Amino acid sequence: MEALATNSQSDELTADTILELLANRRRRYLLYALRGRDEPIELSRLAEQVAGWEHNVHPDEVAKNDYKSVYVSSVQCHVPKLDDAGVVDHDEDNHTVILADNFGQLEEYLRVVVKDEPENSTLHAALQADSGDSLIGQLRARLKH
Repeated sequence: MEALATNSQSDELTADTILELLANRRRRYLLYALRGRDEPIELSRLAEQVAGWEHNVHPDEVAKNDYKSVYVSSVQCHVPKLDDAGVVDHDEDNHTVILADNFGQLEEYLRVVVKDEPENSTLHAALQADSGDSLIGQLRARLKH
């Protein structure tokens, strides 16, 4: 796997890296699910949440094959890519993940792409239910000004 580029003089992500990270919907869903968490979350729980959003069902109702698809791709591709970029910290021993320092560089762009997420979905409802600091709320506030 090719390493994602950062500015050589700092941990600043390049524009190409930011665009590559956010180009995949499943990676965006992983970031939505991690946003606002203070403690690491097990990858299995994270995969259940993402699979629920992808299939517009409650995480408890996700079909086993749908969950497995999200879990495997997250472990093999998406989480390592986010980890390499310093956007998440992945503890491979405990199978947990949490946002890392470089997430702040993506957050502004994540607020832009969230407007393309389906409005009548479990994802949209979850993003709306976030604190007053929710992505949807922040996007709407920015668009009003």
